Amino acid sequence: MFTTISPSGAAIQGPTATLIYDDWYPALRTDVLRDGKMHKVMLMDLPLLVGRRKDGKVWAMRDACPHRGIPLSAGWYDGERVTCKYHGWEFEPCGGRCETIPSLSSFDNLDATKIYAQAFPCVERDGHAWVYVPGPGAGRKLETDKLPSVPELPKFSEKYKTAHLTADLPLNVDHGIVGLMDPAHGPFVHQAWWWRTRGSIREKTKKFEPIPEGFRMSAHAPSGNSAPYKLLGVYGEPVETTIDFVLPNRRSETIRCGPKWFTSLTTVTPMTTQTCRIDVVAAWNVFYSVPFVVPIAKWFGAQFVAQDTVTMMQQAEGLRHNPSLMLIDDADKPAKWYFALKQARLEGTGKHPLDGPVELHWRS
Repeated sequence: MFTTISPSGAAIQGPTATLIYDDWYPALRTDVLRDGKMHKVMLMDLPLLVGRRKDGKVWAMRDACPHRGIPLSAGWYDGERVTCKYHGWEFEPCGGRCETIPSLSSFDNLDATKIYAQAFPCVERDGHAWVYVPGPGAGRKLETDKLPSVPELPKFSEKYKTAHLTADLPLNVDHGIVGLMDPAHGPFVHQAWWWRTRGSIREKTKKFEPIPEGFRMSAHAPSGNSAPYKLLGVYGEPVETTIDFVLPNRRSETIRCGPKWFTSLTTVTPMTTQTCRIDVVAAWNVFYSVPFVVPIAKWFGAQFVAQDTVTMMQQAEGLRHNPSLMLIDDADKPAKWYFALKQARLEGTGKHPLDGPVELHWRS
């Protein structure tokens, strides 16, 4: 529970970490999905089983047989059907339909195909298996053309390189997302010669604008006290970056420098009500011909994510004792917007915390 401090000094209680259903979440990287292999993953407090059919389509099912509840992961998968270990029931994994019940005899008139294990819409994008998680009791939703668009990283040229990073966090999703959008921790958490130092702190002024179910840090020249942005100066073109946050958990950044570009999508996904996972996927054509650019980028990115991970693990230690927390202006304003947007989604009001463009100021 956060306590926010209003300009008048009054304390305002923030909402708890309620999960947001009826949306897409990245379950796992698809490079691990090979023929005949199933993978267990926790997503939104649900035990899932994820795999790839022989025709290449990815699928996601609840890791439980509807007959007696044994995990389907204890059974077998041949690339076409998932077979329960307990009684040999076979399921088509994309839709969850039961195809065979071996124990049925000629005296039974039960139609096995009327029985379904719980399956979820699952689509492959940017190397992730994205799973649509409906709310409890929402019934079967498998027609992806009737669902919101699956998130995808924008690319602005035919040739580009990509990389991804992931880390588990011992915090609920709200703490993970607040950390994701926090603009003031950089000079302290990410102290490094190649990023920032305490001595580089300067006052920042950024403009924000509302977008559907989120907000945008309007296009601007990136911070001059971050070394990676300075490197783009070698192209001799103005550098401009735009950062969006959109519910339920997505931060996207686009950097343009003439024909050169860099994009990233960072998500903080609840695995359980008390743990989350941060995933970063990026694409770029800057320094395209530099040897070993992908492993170099992944190394620096891994250091960056590791600094956040260590800090959040330390934060989790402090949160065990239920301290009072607060959000201040202006550096914590994006966090306040997130909580307001989330509450509006949960209540179905559609109310947006921003009436129009605003300007925020902080030092970092």
